[in-house]
Amino acid sequence: MTDITRSLLLTDLYQLTMLQAYWQHRMNEVAVFELFVRKLPPGRRFMVAAGLDSALDLIENARLDSAELAWVDGCGRFAAGFAEWLGNLRFTGDLWAIPEGTVFFPAEPILRVVAPIAEAQWLETRLLNLVHLQTLIATKAAHCVLAADGRDLIDFGLRRAHGAEAGLLAARSAWLSGFAGTATALAGLRFGIPVFGTMAHSFVQAHDSEAAAFKAFAESFPDNAVLLIDTYDTVAAAHTVAHIAPELAARGIHVKGVRLDSGDLDALSREVRSVLDGAGLTDAIIFASGNLDEQIVHELVAARAPIDSYGIGTSLTTSSDAPALDAVYKLQEYAGLARRKRSAGKATWPGRKQVWRFTGEQGNFGHDVVALESEGYEGTPLLNEVMHRGARLGAVVELADSRRLCADQLAHLPPALRASPTGVSATAYPVNISARVQALADEVDRRTAGDPSSGTTGSG
Repeated sequence: MTDITRSLLLTDLYQLTMLQAYWQHRMNEVAVFELFVRKLPPGRRFMVAAGLDSALDLIENARLDSAELAWVDGCGRFAAGFAEWLGNLRFTGDLWAIPEGTVFFPAEPILRVVAPIAEAQWLETRLLNLVHLQTLIATKAAHCVLAADGRDLIDFGLRRAHGAEAGLLAARSAWLSGFAGTATALAGLRFGIPVFGTMAHSFVQAHDSEAAAFKAFAESFPDNAVLLIDTYDTVAAAHTVAHIAPELAARGIHVKGVRLDSGDLDALSREVRSVLDGAGLTDAIIFASGNLDEQIVHELVAARAPIDSYGIGTSLTTSSDAPALDAVYKLQEYAGLARRKRSAGKATWPGRKQVWRFTGEQGNFGHDVVALESEGYEGTPLLNEVMHRGARLGAVVELADSRRLCADQLAHLPPALRASPTGVSATAYPVNISARVQALADEVDRRTAGDPSSGTTGSG
């Protein structure tokens, strides 16, 4: 069986049932689907688009192998010949997307898929799976980065991530949003992300004394001697570091820093800083970890705790305060006619759309407009064509370039959106729906309600 992360059988069953119905009824006209988020979750002031590279890789390379097709053919749910047709299905359409690292807001499409309906429909579940996860974590990470106010953040979350792929993609998403690196080793190989790590409490416990543990680790890693000092008594361990530092220095080993992983980080960091400075270790960093999130980091930064960098784990890779986005992938046009969903609380805006961004005072983002693709505005369009007739356009965008874009985007947020992690309205940034989109929605409503006066005008 193929790598499950590349298999398009990793989908909801109803995608297959719809595909068979489209196949049997010869429904193969061009469809337009858009992926967007309905609303901001609590505690978020904006979102950061991520997952496009994974989406493009999926679309270009996903196949069903012989074992998977045999399952489709033999499971008793599908018509004769469907599996053979499915085995030849390839994406031949176009894809428009907001670049990874771009800040966006609710109701703004971040992906637009234009393809024969079976090809576009089949992508729904896995596209949402990939883009939702990485956008969720990139968004959480960006809020952490703003809270840290220039201090380094390290992703510590693999062990609490919801699966291997989730942990790996979380490391990528966090680095895209401005984290300094990750503790996930494979992310270093796969994505070129800087990797960081010190020691566990078990290493200290395995030695007869903290001094012995610290010396052994420093000898093994003389260029990265960051010592974990809260296994027993944090302040006493800081004094131990101060005591052994001259001996290590005489051997050409300099203590790079210490790590705090528990307790009152504000008070302990001040005591530890005083001990280190008193021993002449003024350049030794203090690294803090232990169930941190952006609110705690913000409070420590605001209190001027002498902490140089932070490790953020569970709250990042699970986005524990807001573990899901209301992300959806909806049909907006089929066979040249605009379409839309009218369900209460879940209505969509029809037609092929573009997002236009306008700058406000001091060059910061001012407001966005969601308009039909055919409309022209003087702002900056956010959606770009990235795939044409099933093939990528241009070179693969490097992750480092997406990281730089994200940093620039965060720098141009309005002050209210760069503020503290709480207390900012989710509607603080205006997103306007153009008059033509609203008029098209009214037209679609009349047509689908059976009003013959609406005619059959398309999306324009």
